Amino acid sequence: MKLLLKILLPLIVLAVGAGTAMMLVNSREVPEPEARKVVLPVVSTVEASRTDWRVEVPARGTVVPRRESHLVVEVAGRVTKVAPQLASGGFFAKDEVLLEIDPRDYEVAVAQAQLEVARAERRLVEELADAEVARAEWERHGEGEPTPLTLREPQVAEARATVTAAVAMLARAERDLERTRLVAPFEGRVRSESVDVGQVLMPGSPVAVVYATDVAEVRLPLPDPELAFLELPMAGGGGDAAPGPEVLLTADFAGELRSWPARIVRTEGELDPSTRMVVAVASVRDPYGRERGDVPLALGMFMDARIRGVLLEGVFVLPRTALRDGARIYVVDDEDRLRFVPVEIVRAEREDVIVQAPLPEGTRVVVSPLEIATDGMRVRDVAVDVGTAEEGEL
Repeated sequence: MKLLLKILLPLIVLAVGAGTAMMLVNSREVPEPEARKVVLPVVSTVEASRTDWRVEVPARGTVVPRRESHLVVEVAGRVTKVAPQLASGGFFAKDEVLLEIDPRDYEVAVAQAQLEVARAERRLVEELADAEVARAEWERHGEGEPTPLTLREPQVAEARATVTAAVAMLARAERDLERTRLVAPFEGRVRSESVDVGQVLMPGSPVAVVYATDVAEVRLPLPDPELAFLELPMAGGGGDAAPGPEVLLTADFAGELRSWPARIVRTEGELDPSTRMVVAVASVRDPYGRERGDVPLALGMFMDARIRGVLLEGVFVLPRTALRDGARIYVVDDEDRLRFVPVEIVRAEREDVIVQAPLPEGTRVVVSPLEIATDGMRVRDVAVDVGTAEEGEL
């Protein structure tokens, strides 16, 4: 009996296990096949629309005077007076007396010249009278044609020339007397001075360096590609009335960003030797704010400039991130598929790019980065569907 149980018991256990396994296999549920789902690439877009874009060309330059003069004295003498304005940074008006030299010697020279004029005129009157007497004598007693010497014509001519020379000497003496007063040639400001009371000066001695304050200039070097966007007076121009684009100059002054309106008045006649750029000259009226009370410009001040350029009509202005591979953009069509569109780059700004492209109004242009992009692949535009990420079929 024990032997029989040892044989049958394992067989019974195997039979029960096999039955249980068959029952489990027959009762399992067969899963239904599901479609494979993938996550679509998410992109950000902006709507493209045609517009007219006014170009503003950036530039940088420094303030320089339009007119600068080195004042020198024209006569010798001791300095007796120096105007308070004749100091570094001082302002002066046109025709204002800046310096005086001792005039006494020149007043004496004028008096002597006046004496010589009076003597020469007296001698001329005497010679004219003697000539009349000589002519009368010849008419009473002479025969034939009288000679010029008989009529005292050379003596009269010499007397006239003496008067002319004496008058010229008087004029020179009076000019020398006037030159003892150094007069400002224009309204301006003193850049530097090198004279003081009591100093003895010789003709040609330097006195001061001055510059005009009615207009200042800013030299703005421009690279050649920028010239296509500006209407510059390339023929040279000149004068403040010369037509040229408007300019907005800005600079930090006393801890604040200040601005000054200006205008391009000319271009210089040669390329800048150090940068090989064309230099446009901007003119700033009343740069020292004496009329308007504005913040003054200082010579040598570094300026940022925005030059008003041409108007680009019917262009697309897109963020720089929209540009791909140099000269194309990605757009999203009506089926939310990515398309590659070549564009013509008209101008690139710091944050924007201006392009010409065959795009209809309202085209969605991709501005977000894409690691992998193929023409025709489906994408999800967050500008259209802002929400949680969704899944879709390929």
